Order: sequence, then C-alpha cells, then structure tokens
Amino acid sequence: MRTGQRRREILRRLLFTGYVEAKALADSLDVDSSTIRRDLDALARDGQLQRTHGGARLLDGAVDVPYALKQQQRTEAKKAIAAAAGEAVVDGDSILIDSGSTTYHLAVALRGRRDLTVVTNDLRIALLVADYPAIRLLVTGGELLNSTYTLVGDRAVAFVSDLRVDWTFLGADAIALDTGITNTNAAEIPLKRSMIAAGRTPVVLADSTKLGRHALVRVAQLEEVDQIITDDELNDEDAAAYGSRLRRVVSAHLEDQRAAPDNTDARVRERV
Repeated sequence: MRTGQRRREILRRLLFTGYVEAKALADSLDVDSSTIRRDLDALARDGQLQRTHGGARLLDGAVDVPYALKQQQRTEAKKAIAAAAGEAVVDGDSILIDSGSTTYHLAVALRGRRDLTVVTNDLRIALLVADYPAIRLLVTGGELLNSTYTLVGDRAVAFVSDLRVDWTFLGADAIALDTGITNTNAAEIPLKRSMIAAGRTPVVLADSTKLGRHALVRVAQLEEVDQIITDDELNDEDAAAYGSRLRRVVSAHLEDQRAAPDNTDARVRERV
C-alpha cells in the first residue's frame, strides 16, 4: 500500500472510531511502527488529526465526514430522531430538508405522505423523494460539495431566501450551550442560515454525540431554532441545561438489535 493510500485508510478508520492506536495500525497495515508514526505525524501537521501517546484521535470539527461514512454511524438513533420529526408533519405541509444523514432518514419517514411540498439541497434526498408520487419536490440548485452530495452557494441561498415554509429540518455537526449550532464546512453556513429564516418552525435533528461539542463555524444561536431533537443517550443532567427546547427520543440500541434482529424499526416516544 502506497503512502497516500495508507494515510487515507488511517483517516477512514479514524472517522469510524474517533481513535486509532499506532501499534494496531502497524499490525493491520503490515508496516513498521516507525512508518505509522511518520504517517500520524504528517496527518497531524496537516490538521487532520491530533496525536496522542501511542496513537491519534479525531479533531473536533476538523474533518467534514463523507456522506457514505455518516450513513453508517448511529443508524438506529438517527432513524428514531427522524421518525419523531416526521410525526410532527401533517399532509399539506411545506418542508425544507437540509443535507445530512439524519435528515435523509426523515425523507425516508415521509414515504406515503400526501400533498407535501419538500425543498432540499441534498441530492440523495432529492433522488429519494422524486419517487414519491404525492409529494411536490423542489431542489435548490447551486454548487455541489462532492463528498456530502450537498448543494451550496449564492444560487441556493437566493432560492431559499424567497421561500416561507412550515418546517425547516436542519442538520448540525455540533451543538453546545456556549457556541450554539456549529458546522465544519463554512461553505454551507449562508444556506443553513437562510433555511432557518425561511421556516416558521425551524428544528435541528442531531444525535447525542453532536451535543456538547464545537465545530469550526457558527450557524446560529440556540434561541434561533424552536426545537432540537436528539436520542436518549444524552444524560438527564446534560439535557436539562438545554431546557424545553430539547426533546429526547428513545431508539433501538445495539444490544437490542442483536437480541431481536427481526425487529429493527425504532420505537419512538418522547422521553419524559
């Protein structure tokens, strides 16, 4: 494996696990420990990871995770969050759906609904919703961010700025009490802000790993959205700090999936 390929593989593993051990990498990639140390040092100099004793960890907000990897992470929690959001939508509503893996599951949850108008800047969501016969689909246009299938740019912002919809469902890379809603990619910020402004009820969909964390660029203060829907792995003390704006939903946990593989649909209820 060449140097570039090996370093991409290291980053791929880091994106999945959040931490990599140098010795384990050397063994699995069949190279010397000194080679892995040089790889990790080089990636750290490039700002793609943070070196630790014996390995490396992912930098908060340093990498915009590719869509394909996001889709494979915390799937059951994302399905539960999406199902809870979908329950609030009634036939005839207009909806802005931001790009993201959790918002994609919301689009899945809308299958079979009638007389909805869906606007999105996500090409995968658009492709999915295009097959729904009773839903009107509008796509923002703009410039494509390849790894995330997201449309951004002035054309997309201008399109959304003319809209007034019932719901905006927004994705987020990080949410914290002090910094609000933040994102790793600055190119998405103007459109996300326009989406919030266009929605009568702006809602953020984010699994619990996103809360209490910070990313590179601020999208909005918490007060600018009506609700944040997350999963039940956020503990009571941390959840309480967000007040009534935060809603936790129960999702199927990994051990439950193993015990009952034929019952994979998330059972959603509001946590009280």
